[in-house]
Amino acid sequence: MRCTILLFVSLFCGLILAQDGGNPPETEITSAPGPCFPDMCDVLEQISALKQKLADSETQIQELKNKASTMVIFSAATGGGDSSIGPFDTDTTLIFTRVITNIGDAYSPFTGVFTAPVAGVYYFTMSYHGGGSHDTGLTLVKNNEDIVKANDHSSTYDRADNGGNAVFLRLQPRDMVFVRLAAYLYVWGTDYHTTFSGFLVTPL
Repeated sequence: MRCTILLFVSLFCGLILAQDGGNPPETEITSAPGPCFPDMCDVLEQISALKQKLADSETQIQELKNKASTMVIFSAATGGGDSSIGPFDTDTTLIFTRVITNIGDAYSPFTGVFTAPVAGVYYFTMSYHGGGSHDTGLTLVKNNEDIVKANDHSSTYDRADNGGNAVFLRLQPRDMVFVRLAAYLYVWGTDYHTTFSGFLVTPL
C-alpha cells in the first residue's frame, strides 16, 4: 500500500512539473557562493611544511638505519690458554675463538673467516706471539689470494717475539678474509697475544 501511495505522489508531482514547464517556482531562491576563508591558504602551507618535515625525518631515519646496518667492526684472539698452535703438516686457517668485538657479525669464531657483508674498503690487522724454538709465519688471505705476511725465524738466543702486519682491502659482498698459519710453523695461542681484527672503513 505504501509503495502505491509513493508511486501516485511521484506521478502527481511529475504532472505538475510538466504543466509548469519544469521551471522552479518564482519564490525559489538560488544559493549564492559560500564565503571565502582567507586563512585557509596559511593552514594549507603549514600542513605542507609539516609533511615536508616528516619526509625529511623519514629520510634521516633511513640513513641512520643504513649506516647502522653497514657498521662492521671485529677483533678476536686465538684463545686456548697458554699453549702453542701448530706446527701442522699443511697450511691451516687459524680460528680465533675468543671474540672481543663483532659488530655486524661478519666474523665467524667457528671457521675463523670474515665474510664481507657489503662492498667497500676494509682495514685488517693480524698479530702473533711466537717463541724462539720454532719458525713463526702468518698470512692474511683474501679468498684464495695471499695478501700480506708476517714471519719470524727461530733462534737459540731469542726466546720470544711479537709481530704482525696490516692492510687496506677493497672487497665485494661475500669476499672472505682469514689468517693462515703456514705448514710446519706455529704461533703461541692465548687470549691476548695472537689476534685478528678488521673494520669497514667506507662502503662503496
